[in-house]
Amino acid sequence: MDLKAETSEFLSTRRARITPDRAGLPAYGGNRRVPGLRREEVAMLAGVSVDYYTRLERGNLGGASDEVLEALAAALQLDEAERGHLFDLARTANASGAARSRARKTPAAVLRPATQRILDAMGGVPAIVRNGRLDVLGTNTLGRALYAPMYDSPTYVPGTPVNTARFHFLDPVAAGAYWGDKAARVAHDAVAILRAEAGKNPYDTGLTALVGELSTRSEDFRQMWASHDVRYHRSGTKVFHHPAVGMLELDYEALVLPADPGLQLNVYTAAAGSPSDDGLRLLASWAATASEDAGVGDESLRR
Repeated sequence: MDLKAETSEFLSTRRARITPDRAGLPAYGGNRRVPGLRREEVAMLAGVSVDYYTRLERGNLGGASDEVLEALAAALQLDEAERGHLFDLARTANASGAARSRARKTPAAVLRPATQRILDAMGGVPAIVRNGRLDVLGTNTLGRALYAPMYDSPTYVPGTPVNTARFHFLDPVAAGAYWGDKAARVAHDAVAILRAEAGKNPYDTGLTALVGELSTRSEDFRQMWASHDVRYHRSGTKVFHHPAVGMLELDYEALVLPADPGLQLNVYTAAAGSPSDDGLRLLASWAATASEDAGVGDESLRR
């Protein structure tokens, strides 16, 4: 990732979306050449000089203090994920050469056997473990069954992790059927998660390769990537249109795994007695039948 370009484009796109009215400023002159705030207006709101803000927006975050970053986040009305992204970019800009070298050499996190055993013990709910670039590194039986359309997609290469972003953008017909009328929102969120990950781990060669592949093969991805939106994925509700059991409306919680930096456990649940609760029982029955028909054990449903 080109850190200066990333920083410059992130700040300029955030500035462009804030109108003077939204910032509480008078809009002097009727012919503004920029869609949002001018640089001098952001500088005034942040309490820094125009020259200094111009330097920041050109991608030079080196030496910027936490106080300056906080003031900038307030001036640009950044949400929690955007503020975190700004601080991630500044942390990388201020990292020593040795720290950057270590980051480049850090191996990708892998699923430990103990973590897989935890997944397997969660028999009543779908659960998966993924990394920041949306590779699914492990599932339990119900999680594998829930994500069946991704494993059935031609974008999946057996022996490698399913990647949900690759499914969204390189198999759009299947993704549209799976996500229904929320498909565009889910795709945008996937890109925003990848963008946030790029700020945390700018030297992740796997992420760079994935972004390059999707940018080359999907116009939709290119447009969404250019928006520089970022998002955290912590909790919420998702609606799945599963080909075997129909619609499932499931709440999800994303739990960070402290012993495995970069990995998180996603667990899906349904309200007791709801149609989706019944749907999960049907999904479990379908998964068991599929396993028996294949003549294999549950292990195949986790890959």
